[in-house]
Amino acid sequence: MTGSEFHGVWPYLVSPVDDAGRVLDQVLARLCEDLIAAGVHGLVALGSTGEFAYLSLAQRRRVVQVVVEATAGRVPVLAGVASTSVAGAVAMAREWQQLGCDGLLAMIEAYFPLNEEGIYGYFAAIASASERPVVLYTNPKFQKTDLSLALIGRLSRLPAICHIKDASGDTGRLLSILACTEGRLGVFAASAHIPACVMLIGGRGWMAGPACLAPHQSIALYEQCRAGHWEEAMALQRPLWQLNQAFARHNLAACIKGGLALQGYAVGAPLPPQSPLTPQGQDEVRQALQAIGAL
Repeated sequence: MTGSEFHGVWPYLVSPVDDAGRVLDQVLARLCEDLIAAGVHGLVALGSTGEFAYLSLAQRRRVVQVVVEATAGRVPVLAGVASTSVAGAVAMAREWQQLGCDGLLAMIEAYFPLNEEGIYGYFAAIASASERPVVLYTNPKFQKTDLSLALIGRLSRLPAICHIKDASGDTGRLLSILACTEGRLGVFAASAHIPACVMLIGGRGWMAGPACLAPHQSIALYEQCRAGHWEEAMALQRPLWQLNQAFARHNLAACIKGGLALQGYAVGAPLPPQSPLTPQGQDEVRQALQAIGAL
C-alpha cells in the first residue's frame, strides 16, 4: 500500500514495558495479531498512546522491531519520529525505515519556542530523509509547538508528506486543512474528533488509541461511513463517543492500558511518572467497554 492509499482504522498501539524496562515482546505481538485479525487497516507504533516521550531510544527501537515483525507485511506500519533536534529526528527516521516500517508519523518535541522556519525545517528534514510516506501529527493540547494552516499548506508540497493526523478536536480546522492543501494531504482524525463527522467532510479514517480496545466497532463505523450510510454510522458513533468521553477525564495511556488489561492483555501500568488509573477510572473504563460490547 502506498502512502496515497492509506485509509481506515489505525490503532495507536500501547508500549508494554515491565518494571525492569524490558519491552514485553509477546504481549505486544499478540495485540498486533489480534488487531490484524479484527481487520484494522494499519498499525501505529510510538504514537501518543505508545508513550514515546517516556521511552528510551533502545525501548523505542524494540517496539518498532516487534511491531514490524509481528505484522509481517499484512498491514502497513507507521512508526513515530519525535525529537527535540533535527539530527535526532533524521537518525530515527532512517533507522525506523531500516527496521522495515512502511511510513513515519512525524511529531516535534520542543523545549525552547520555535518560529515557523524552524518548525518547517524540522519536518522538511524528516521528509528528505524518508523514502516512505510521512504523516504529520499535530496535537496542540500536548505539544508546545503547533502547525499553523499556512505551514501545513507549505509542508503539503513536499513529496514525501502524504497525510496529517490532527488531534486538535477542532473539526473546522480539519475542513480548513482540506481546503488549504487542495487534495495533497489525506486527513486522519484522532480520538479528540468525532470520526463520523471527519469522514463526512472528506477524511480518510482515524488513528487513535481507543481503536486498540474497540477494533471491531471502529471498523464497523468506518465501513458505514465509507458507504455513505450516515444514519447507521451515527447509531454506531454515539456509544463509541461515550468511550472517548470516559478517556477524556483521565490519562489516555492509562485508560488504554487499563482497558487492555481488562480484556486480558498484560500490558502493565503507564510509564512513570504517569499514574495508573484510579479505582473510579477503572470502573468508568469497564462500564464504557461493556456498553459497546468490547468486554
